[in-house]
Amino acid sequence: MTEQDNSSRATGVSVALCTCPPSEAVRLAGLVVEGGLAACVNVLPSVQSIYRWEGKLENEEESLLIIKTTSTGFPALRDALAAAHPYDIPEIIRLDVADGLPAYLEWVLKDDGGAGEAADA
Repeated sequence: MTEQDNSSRATGVSVALCTCPPSEAVRLAGLVVEGGLAACVNVLPSVQSIYRWEGKLENEEESLLIIKTTSTGFPALRDALAAAHPYDIPEIIRLDVADGLPAYLEWVLKDDGGAGEAADA
């Protein structure tokens, strides 16, 4: 297998993105890490979100959570975030990690609190 072919394989690690009110960011981040649903969450304290909601243009300051988890653990993470989130329809999306520093990827797979098992590679 060539280097290019190897880099396109799934790693079993995912990054989830979730926006939230700044006052809720640390609480939500702690909930998923303490609950074993994520290995790590980065909280970006201020992003400007411009979007259309119920026919009206909105312009809000939000925080962005960058959540490292396993691909198989994402459904539990998504459901826990949705249940604890103050928005009616929160942004909770998953991006699969195609490649990364092997030691870091292994750490995420081991330190997700058992929420998901690594995919067989």
